[in-house]
Amino acid sequence: MNLKSICFYFTMITAFASCDSQPTSDFTSTNSTSTIKIMNLVPGHFHAGLIHKNMYPEVDSTISVFARQGPELADYLNRIAGYNTRSDDPTGWKLDVNLSEDPLEAMIKSKPGNVMVVAGKNDEKIDYILEAIKQGIHVYADKPLVINQEGFTKLEEAFSLAEQNDLLLFDIMTERYEITSILQKRLSQVEAIFGIQEKGTTENPGISKQSVHHFFKYVSGKPLVRPAWFFDSQVEGDGLVDVTTHLVDLIQWTLFPEENLQFEDVEMHSARRWPTPLSAEQFFTVTGEKLVGDQLTPNCNGDMHYSLRGVHAKVSVIWEFQAPEGAGDTHYSIMRGSKANLRIMQGEAEGYVPQLFVELLDNQAEALENLIETEFQDDFPGLGFEIVNSKTYKLVIPESYRNGHEAQFGQVTDQFLEYFSKGQLPQWEKDFIRVKYYTTTLASEMAQAK
Repeated sequence: MNLKSICFYFTMITAFASCDSQPTSDFTSTNSTSTIKIMNLVPGHFHAGLIHKNMYPEVDSTISVFARQGPELADYLNRIAGYNTRSDDPTGWKLDVNLSEDPLEAMIKSKPGNVMVVAGKNDEKIDYILEAIKQGIHVYADKPLVINQEGFTKLEEAFSLAEQNDLLLFDIMTERYEITSILQKRLSQVEAIFGIQEKGTTENPGISKQSVHHFFKYVSGKPLVRPAWFFDSQVEGDGLVDVTTHLVDLIQWTLFPEENLQFEDVEMHSARRWPTPLSAEQFFTVTGEKLVGDQLTPNCNGDMHYSLRGVHAKVSVIWEFQAPEGAGDTHYSIMRGSKANLRIMQGEAEGYVPQLFVELLDNQAEALENLIETEFQDDFPGLGFEIVNSKTYKLVIPESYRNGHEAQFGQVTDQFLEYFSKGQLPQWEKDFIRVKYYTTTLASEMAQAK
């Protein structure tokens, strides 16, 4: 199917797209107030579409898409069409779709925008990022940026070039915008309540984070279709370098907010990975493709024990096929302080909704109640508490703060746009990204060496 054919097909199916037979040769905005025009390169993961669930005044309404023909592109186009045609607050994105067997070369040749978005195969992502930076293009990328130490070396080169040429290189860390993580971080900064962060041991870490994910789930109200390569650890990455990225980021962000971390702050103690068996029937359910053989065993699970500036941390990621009825992906976390433990729970007892519990180790119940009822009301109006027992409080969080994973893509995009308006990332953000991927790739190397 040639470019004109795909444009006709896309227009008929979605009734909103604008495809040109020739790509634009120079960056020119069709919105008088926009300063950013996005080029979406090989959108192969559903996250590529989620950042477009909202419109942004600073962003041109035309997205230039460079991709190969196939089901992944079709999924992306259908997702944007769904946002454009929804009854509640529809978006107004227009797409300039450019088909090519070498989408990167086609993007570089025409260069119709100034920001590249990339969310797809993780093994090739860093090559796209590095080439975009070399061509003077800002990068806004889905995690993980790299999945091995070879990729990490390229990431270091990309950051060096970005620094020299005043370019932004930023990854999409949505979990910073989850309300229980925000409140856990804030309470850990109140010494009268939390005390001092315990350093812990490998057996009893000072901070732990675990997430459970599912191969089969719903996104934007529809069953998620995953590409077959998602289950190839050489392409997607193993359980220590993919979703784990979010948890390592949260540990840095919570323990040492806006501080300049360095590689020497990390000491890796142990790391392991293991598979979740997937039957041929389950594989077909989530991909729509037939499996060669009876079973697939991707190394999608992983845990690591490491220290960050002396604080022992444990990170675990577990993949299951499907969540129990009424459940979804879940998060567990504990921060241990000298005066209190801050525990996030999202199990059956919590109705699979993340809840934050404050377990008091000192006589500070009155101080906690006063903090929630006074100071915290400035930033979190309506926040309350429930006394579980004499030592444990549950924070009562208004539903308006629970915006969900999909909405968080809009929030992190707003953050990227703010950094773009300032012309640079803060140094701590750059350090966080570099140290984060140093940590995950170091853990993966250790696990593979066993």
